[in-house]
Amino acid sequence: MGAKSIKSVAKEAKMRLKSKFWEEYKREKDDGVKLAREEGIAPSGVEKYFRNKIVRTVKGEGVEEENFYLEVKDMLDNYGKPSDALDRLMDKPYFKTLDYENRERYLLRLSERYQRAVERYDKERAIEKKLSE
Repeated sequence: MGAKSIKSVAKEAKMRLKSKFWEEYKREKDDGVKLAREEGIAPSGVEKYFRNKIVRTVKGEGVEEENFYLEVKDMLDNYGKPSDALDRLMDKPYFKTLDYENRERYLLRLSERYQRAVERYDKERAIEKKLSE
């Protein structure tokens, strides 16, 4: 990813303010810390998760991963964990342009991304379940 201009960074910061990103962040973090304390878990893990979320958001990293996660989340909400998950998630036109070795590499990376997204999905569902109880 190339270096961002000051203008683009400022524009992104302004968009975060307009979208009430920081208010939602504080509310989610406070709810997570409260839940962790109620469960007898050290709240430092929750705080670390939210710090990392902020770093990814501010750096602009994770935009692609966030979009991928939303795609996985939609799939899991609608179909559960299908056996053809990678086939549903892959970029088929791009995949067809790759040679054998690069296809294997692409599938391995896609599989790793999918596993991370499923882990995040499961964690978020567990937190939502706890908060709704």
